[in-house]
Amino acid sequence: MDKLAVLEKHIKRCPYQDLDEGIKIRLALLQQTTTSQAKDVLMYLSAACKWGMKHGLVTFNPFEGMYNELPKHKWQDNSQPNAFSEEEKEKIIQAFKNHKPSKGIGYSYYSPFVEFLFLTGCRPSEAIGLQWKHITRDCSQITFEGALVQVGNGERVRVNSSKNNKKRVFNCNQQLQELILKIKPEHLEPESLIFPSPEGVSIHYRNFSRRAWDKIVDPLVERQTTPYSCRDTFISEQIAKGVPTAVVAKWCDNSVDVIEQKYLDGKLLDQLKPL
Repeated sequence: MDKLAVLEKHIKRCPYQDLDEGIKIRLALLQQTTTSQAKDVLMYLSAACKWGMKHGLVTFNPFEGMYNELPKHKWQDNSQPNAFSEEEKEKIIQAFKNHKPSKGIGYSYYSPFVEFLFLTGCRPSEAIGLQWKHITRDCSQITFEGALVQVGNGERVRVNSSKNNKKRVFNCNQQLQELILKIKPEHLEPESLIFPSPEGVSIHYRNFSRRAWDKIVDPLVERQTTPYSCRDTFISEQIAKGVPTAVVAKWCDNSVDVIEQKYLDGKLLDQLKPL
């Protein structure tokens, strides 16, 4: 709904409102907003007309395929995997652990959260939304079945399913189990977040990325990264160690094709030697 509210503004500003003026609508959108936003508007208009044709409200769809003719979104072009080496990963974890601010709470507060991302390969939104009820008493298993997703206005909205509408059980190795046991409160509430913000609410992903992550990680590895690089790292590491891609795909809620195209970083595989 947040997304549609933004797109609605562009549609209302458009001087052409008749379906017979599809090409003019396309040109007007490109003049009044970015190519990426225009592409989104045309995609939603096409979907609306497709639905309208199915229910007899309109007789044709002038926007069919129109958005595919526009250039890809930046995030589609820049979606190459960006995994960390083993050495970089250890440096990042230690940098978070050792961060001491001049005043206030240091970014060391987030070190368990960062280490968890590296050890599970889960999406940051899944870790942010994880509650104690999702972990077994002995911290040997995690159930991923939802996330806290941040919408345009910064509000965090709970989604009670994974991105691909799947529930998955993740078995913890010893290192991950010890990490969770270490931060587990003596008297916990099942609904409480495992990784709350310093203020006791959910972590604000964008603020964490722009402040803590960008300040600590990018200067350390000398390139631009995001917390999603932890996911790339986990996936690439596990496959490099010999875990079948199909197993890793199940752990991370993706298909084998998506794992190989979007997450598997060849830089880590280049270090391997044949058995």
